[in-house]
Amino acid sequence: MEHPPDGAPHGATGGPGTADPLSPEAFGETEFRLLGPVGLHDGATGSGIVPSGPKQRALLSALVLHADRLLSVDRLTEELWGDRPPTNASNALQAHVARLRRLLPERGGGSRGHEWISTLPTGYLLSLGPATTDVERFQRLSALGRAAVSADPGYAVRLLRHALSLWRGPALQDSRLGPLCVSEADRLEEHRLTALESLYEASLACAQHGQITGELEKLTVDHPLHERFYDLLMVALYRSGRQAEALGVYERARRRLVEALGIEPGPALRARLEAVLNHAPDLSAPSRPHPGGGPATLSEALELGGEVARLQRRIDELTRSQEALVRRYDTMVARLAGGPSVQRVAP
Repeated sequence: MEHPPDGAPHGATGGPGTADPLSPEAFGETEFRLLGPVGLHDGATGSGIVPSGPKQRALLSALVLHADRLLSVDRLTEELWGDRPPTNASNALQAHVARLRRLLPERGGGSRGHEWISTLPTGYLLSLGPATTDVERFQRLSALGRAAVSADPGYAVRLLRHALSLWRGPALQDSRLGPLCVSEADRLEEHRLTALESLYEASLACAQHGQITGELEKLTVDHPLHERFYDLLMVALYRSGRQAEALGVYERARRRLVEALGIEPGPALRARLEAVLNHAPDLSAPSRPHPGGGPATLSEALELGGEVARLQRRIDELTRSQEALVRRYDTMVARLAGGPSVQRVAP
């Protein structure tokens, strides 16, 4: 089993053998997976499907990231070939789309792949329908976790560890050929770092400082210019009775920032140094666990979140169908009104 990058926490679902009630396996759903090697889980068979080459993976990634929106031939051509497209780029792209359609599982009893990817006059559109993405699950769980940090840090820790466990490697791994995937991978990485910050803030609020120092040490090595991780590590070490090591973390951060960027640490990290030197009272660990206000179990929260997400996807799908019917109706009425041989019939 692959673990999340940077030594990110795993085993977030509540203990060994705990089933994830929000996973696609729990509902037999198909899920597109972009948080690591790109592929998908086939809900009907339970098998994994992985596109064979980097262009196939990049094409699938771009279409999934822009699901239910048209991607033009020009943008997809740039994504796959950059500024050196083949002589007949539209035919080459069409061939890649056809190959991807053959790879995708059947949906709704129709021909393989064609329910997923539609060919439009100026490009292609992938429709998710009832399928999910691991990006959607991560964003939903991490948003819930961040919102719970102040009110119920223990619940936030469980949600955020679960969200981070969805990462199987760098986002869009081996698929970042063009600007669409590169920019989205960078954005997702920023969201992951934000989730990590919130996780360790909540962990400190739960007096788990002794359990997280190793994880934070690794994060400062993997992200040597990210000041917030040094800040959190200094607090965890101080609360563990390791003041001298906390001061050493500040010096390490300062040295790296000066060598790499020619700047001193920012105000937040300097304030943390002063707090450690002066034994500031607010650095003390909480005396008792924070009262919980979230759902009784993580499973209940995940089940509720999953049901809300499925209802929202169904509402979105019905809205798109209604909009398409309205456009078709308007077109037919306009043709009826403007046709030279059509006579209006009185009601």
